[in-house]
Amino acid sequence: MLLRPTIKDIRIIFYYLGKIVFGIGLFALLAVIIGIIFKEWEPLNDFLLTAGICFLWGLISISLFKTEEEISWLHGMLIVCICWLVAMFLGAIPLYLSGHYVSYLDSCFEAMSGLATTGLTLIVDLDHFSFTHNFWRHLMMFIGGQGIVIVAISFFTRGYGGAFKMYVGEAREERILPSIVSTAHFILLVSVVYLILGTAVLSAICVAEGMRLPSAIFNGLCIFMAGFDTGGFTPYSQNIYYYHSFIFELVSVIIMILGTLNFKLHYCLWAGKHKELLKDIEIITFFITSMLIFLIVLIGLFQTGIYNHIVIYFRKGFYHLISAHTGTGFSIIYPNQIRREWSALAILGLILAMSLGGSTCSTTGAIKALRIGVIFKTISQEIKKILLPELSVVVEKFHHTKDLVLEDKQIRSVFLITLCYIFLYVLGALVAVGLGYPFLEAIFESVSASANVGLSTGITQVSMPALLKIIYILQMWIGRLEFMSIFTLLGFLISIIKGR
Repeated sequence: MLLRPTIKDIRIIFYYLGKIVFGIGLFALLAVIIGIIFKEWEPLNDFLLTAGICFLWGLISISLFKTEEEISWLHGMLIVCICWLVAMFLGAIPLYLSGHYVSYLDSCFEAMSGLATTGLTLIVDLDHFSFTHNFWRHLMMFIGGQGIVIVAISFFTRGYGGAFKMYVGEAREERILPSIVSTAHFILLVSVVYLILGTAVLSAICVAEGMRLPSAIFNGLCIFMAGFDTGGFTPYSQNIYYYHSFIFELVSVIIMILGTLNFKLHYCLWAGKHKELLKDIEIITFFITSMLIFLIVLIGLFQTGIYNHIVIYFRKGFYHLISAHTGTGFSIIYPNQIRREWSALAILGLILAMSLGGSTCSTTGAIKALRIGVIFKTISQEIKKILLPELSVVVEKFHHTKDLVLEDKQIRSVFLITLCYIFLYVLGALVAVGLGYPFLEAIFESVSASANVGLSTGITQVSMPALLKIIYILQMWIGRLEFMSIFTLLGFLISIIKGR
């Protein structure tokens, strides 16, 4: 029996939502600092207005709905689910005011793409976008990659229980340290340390290629935030191809791989447990699937004969394979080239890579390597049951930062989430096909949106139907939160109508 939400439930949700909105306002002030540095005075108004709205909303919500009640699982899931939509609407305000988006819907699409670390874009004339607004696009990726409520967990929650419930609501459930607040602090620490190092290396490469120091630092910062958080935004419309540098591409590949690693694995590496890289089921699965799909992509590219040297085949094939598999969306060719020049087999390889994704408890999306590894372990277990005597007890084990035993509960969860992703991939493709797009391109774009990748065959553009824009926004949102908090929100809405 569903119970109708009470005033207490609404109070708790809006109280903590207010705190998160206040935190978004603080991030908007970071863009103000960039505007001051680059002396872009007009864009400052957009972010001062956004910050003002966030602070006013946050303070009113905190004051009106102040409560000492503990967050339940229901509240934690709902707060996360709603705050991502609220962050989209607020993050879209300065983008729309920039004049580089045809409609507010387009700027909402861009904001959700950034927050969900997807990278699909509807911006008009990116090459003449202000530094301030461009920084905000990439900062949203950094915020979304760590998790919007990581801010709340780190600074705005008192109890362990409430913090953990919001943490799980953002599709993370692994505790790196005993305290979930300490876990959130560690995630931010890892991200900031890599941010400093990655920005320095990328900036040095840009300077070596002839870019002025301020622009080099800005480009290095933006590319790192998008790469480590497996997004796909870049400051220029040519994406990574703009930099015309093999070294830059190589460093970006390293950053993408770092971003797709489980934060718990980062902790193990920082603690000197380097052998975890050779034992962890996620790393092993990711490596095997990468090699197999890379072979598919290469065969598909060789079928076309479009490149004049074998090194180019490997360079373009491997780069886009890693970009797709990590869920980043960086590209060294134009979207139309994938559609026009790549064979169907090569495109199918990228679709497969995008659909699988990287690690759990990372900044990437999609089904993820741990679930794929568990699926193959389950198949192995069933085969052993058939081959061994009937009375044999088959125990399947795997290593994921520690030795674990495969359990039925885990298997059910893995297959449920995997089926949900497949359904989401197909649903978006069917909508696009219904609107007149070819199926192969439609499934590519749908998987890219749902798996939070950002690679495109050219469907995602300003002229596409508003319905498809909304569908992709929903796919990016649902794919990033991995369904459970979305199901909770649907149940909550039903309980408002039918609950007792």
